[in-house]
Amino acid sequence: MTSSSDSHEKGADPTQAAAFPVRRHDDGIVQVCLIRRKDSTQWGIPKGNIEPGDDARRTALREADEEAGLEGRALGESIGAYEYEKNSLVHTVAVFVMEVLEERAEWPEMAWRERRWCTMDEAGALLQEHRAWPLFDRVRRSLSTR
Repeated sequence: MTSSSDSHEKGADPTQAAAFPVRRHDDGIVQVCLIRRKDSTQWGIPKGNIEPGDDARRTALREADEEAGLEGRALGESIGAYEYEKNSLVHTVAVFVMEVLEERAEWPEMAWRERRWCTMDEAGALLQEHRAWPLFDRVRRSLSTR
């Protein structure tokens, strides 16, 4: 089961949060940072569980730090959510656009994850099989208003 929608349309509170990390160069080109496990061919975005006492926004930023070595700030509210099933549990994931302010050469999960900076078009092509792909156009829209 996989679906995506506006965060307000979901019945369940999110149990996980994810970030689309982006950076804009001086020439106006926008890049998205994708990640994957080194033993995988599938690219994705940083995502993780919302811990007790934490919120979705902080979780998305923390996961970008842990999984990709990126620090930054969320641009506005969640751009939507998606659901997926794993081990007979349905997870609702709130998704944020994150402006990257710092990229570290070393990060907590670098031994088993790699990151890749892509143009918007490249990222869109690599994410077509990802559960968050239906939300990708909202990344473009959120950046066009900034």
